[in-house]
Amino acid sequence: MKNFLLPALFAFAVIGAAPVASAQKMNSAKMATNAPAYALQPQLSTLGWEGKAVTHGHEGTMNFTSGELLVKGNAVVGGTVTVDMKTMKATDIKDADSQGKFVGHMSSDDFFGVEKFPTSTFKIVSVAPIKGAAATADNATITGDMTIKGVTQRLSFPAKVGVKDGVAAATGKVTIDRTKFGLKYGSKTFFDSIGDKAIYDNFDLTFNVIAKKG
Repeated sequence: MKNFLLPALFAFAVIGAAPVASAQKMNSAKMATNAPAYALQPQLSTLGWEGKAVTHGHEGTMNFTSGELLVKGNAVVGGTVTVDMKTMKATDIKDADSQGKFVGHMSSDDFFGVEKFPTSTFKIVSVAPIKGAAATADNATITGDMTIKGVTQRLSFPAKVGVKDGVAAATGKVTIDRTKFGLKYGSKTFFDSIGDKAIYDNFDLTFNVIAKKG
């Protein structure tokens, strides 16, 4: 996705500067206590999604609306981000009518129910170093509470985090089982007779989160 290029390069400039230091001893909840909050920059941050069915797939974007990364020294130790579910777009669907129908269905109660649940959130519980991580690789495991459609589940996933010159960044990819959040429409796990109309349970989120010191 072209609109991910500049934010990704910006994140790389921050994270690539000191990947080892940013991942040291970050797994203690105490470190987040009284840690300075860096404000999320929605215009610099990106969130992409990709979902697949048996016969096809789609990808697109959503927008962060607000959030913060908690920073102690040169380490990200916590934070929370909020996503506006009404900003969902399918970047691979060019026809306006088809785009409207797809987003409308995804926004309905069959899926995300955005009228009742207009936002989703992720709250970081811990950030633990990955020992021996290469300079260009994920250097930490982020664990946190994801809330989608009013349901909260704890997730852990690798990411690359860093802090430099008043800017904190986190970038990575997380795979989510939608059925754990009550999104069962088209799932073969629950409706085994739907055949090639099935939609896979897992979808991917790719994120670049940029936050600046106030």
